[in-house]
Amino acid sequence: MREVMAAHGMFAATDLEPQFVDRGIKLSSVQVWRLVTQTPERLSLRVLSALCDIFECTPAELIATRAENAAPRKTSTADAEVVDLATSVRPKRARIRPE
Repeated sequence: MREVMAAHGMFAATDLEPQFVDRGIKLSSVQVWRLVTQTPERLSLRVLSALCDIFECTPAELIATRAENAAPRKTSTADAEVVDLATSVRPKRARIRPE
């Protein structure tokens, strides 16, 4: 985000706030600062559309995707202990008593 902002002559999050207001989007200064300085987990379509309009770009130019962002797959290890439940865990027999 900072690279795109710098390419358009914006070097602070406060430079972006009036751009959102012009497009009818009300964000607090903290929300704009987080949008600029951090990777958002969620982003509304209205905000994404406004950013594309402000910077005259596509969403693909704003959102960087890499394989490292994906969660690693869990795999079993060969050294893991295998517990035989048939010999180690025995359930207790239920007793039903008349009332």
